[in-house]
Amino acid sequence: MEISLIIVGMVVGTLSGFFGIGGGMILVPILMFLGIDIKTAIGISIVQMVFSSFYGSYLNYKKGSLVLGEGIWVGIGGFVGGFIGAYVSVQVPETVLEYLFLSLLIFALYRLFSASSNEDGTVKTLDSKVLFAVGMMIGIFAISLGVGGSILLTPILAGFLHYPIKKAVSAGLFFVAFSSIAGLMSRLSIGHIDLEQGLYVAVASLGGVFIGIWLKDHVSSSQHKLYLLIMYAVALLILVKKMFLG
Repeated sequence: MEISLIIVGMVVGTLSGFFGIGGGMILVPILMFLGIDIKTAIGISIVQMVFSSFYGSYLNYKKGSLVLGEGIWVGIGGFVGGFIGAYVSVQVPETVLEYLFLSLLIFALYRLFSASSNEDGTVKTLDSKVLFAVGMMIGIFAISLGVGGSILLTPILAGFLHYPIKKAVSAGLFFVAFSSIAGLMSRLSIGHIDLEQGLYVAVASLGGVFIGIWLKDHVSSSQHKLYLLIMYAVALLILVKKMFLG
């Protein structure tokens, strides 16, 4: 199982860096496919997200694709929401979590499909209180499902606020750093997390994050959007197979 977790960690880390996701959207269905129950998979996912999001955000900042600005307020909201979301997840039945996860993937796929892939464009600005509230709601919903929140935030930034795709991806991964550390702290406090398996995946993911960000910087925005859509669709198919086909 350890070898499988390391391989999965490398793959998910690459996807995390390339797509600006914490990795949970892909990792949770894969872990479930390997026979791990959804609540344990969510805990492992949160550990991995802490590692990949902090390292990935550091690399994006060094490369100039991460602009902090308003992202701080969304991130702080995500931290608060992530702390709450971890408590929510242990109280909700597994079947409900699976259907929420399915709904989340469908929404993200739709918003991303309708978003522009233009690298330039005017970015809307919002009041800091609104940004905090958006971040908190995404944090609650996302961490309760074992994802970092970029699955929701990136389509919102690209589809509603007209962020260029690559900047939305970098901002999404930065958000994950806030929400995932809050989720980890609260889950550790209630003792519902498998640290050993989580660390296998998390440490292995770091190499993948480096590769993923390098790849992201070497594709066009339109190509990047296409790959994002494919990734969301694959995750959706994996989850549907697990839920309805066994």
